[in-house]
Amino acid sequence: MIQLLFVVLFAEGVVAFLLLVKIGPLRELVIKSLDQIKMGKGPATIKTIAGTMSVILISDFISIVKIQNKGVKLGTMSPMDQVLWRTHLLEASLLGFTLFLGFIIDRMHHYLSKLIGLRSSVGASKEELDRLQKEKIQLKEKEDKSSQEIKQLQDKISTLTEDLKKLKLECAEKDKSIETAESHVASLQKQAADLLLEYDRLLEDNQNLQTQSLGYRSR
Repeated sequence: MIQLLFVVLFAEGVVAFLLLVKIGPLRELVIKSLDQIKMGKGPATIKTIAGTMSVILISDFISIVKIQNKGVKLGTMSPMDQVLWRTHLLEASLLGFTLFLGFIIDRMHHYLSKLIGLRSSVGASKEELDRLQKEKIQLKEKEDKSSQEIKQLQDKISTLTEDLKKLKLECAEKDKSIETAESHVASLQKQAADLLLEYDRLLEDNQNLQTQSLGYRSR
């Protein structure tokens, strides 16, 4: 029993050391092995073993107390009692260290698993942050490009507005020129009509004069 406890205690010490100190892939291997042990019926088996060891530990303590009380009553312990006392004390010490180290290994495995999960979450969050930062940079570039395009469009709109104003002024000036030309044409038409009337009157006077001239000649 004691030799088996030494072997178990040594194995637990190695596992605890590998959990504390990272040596290549050994820590990950130990964590995966503990994960496999804690799956399925593993936890129930471990609890059963720990309960049995606890019962044996309590039994050793009771035996130690009994031997001590016997020695106190007799005033001394016999060689056999001393051997039994030392055997039970060593066994109780090994059981106590084994249970304590097993508890430490369980807690270390628990917190290391949480730490690995947190690191994975941090890594995923970092990747997500990098992706969001890239998207932010792309959106900023698109925003700057859109701002430049909007500025160019505003410049074009301003230019077109100024051209439209110029065209309106030119149209107004042409409208005035057309009105002036129409007035001038109307005036020329009126003058032409007056000249045509004057021409008709002069033509009639000319015919009258010719008629009178012919009348004088015939006399």
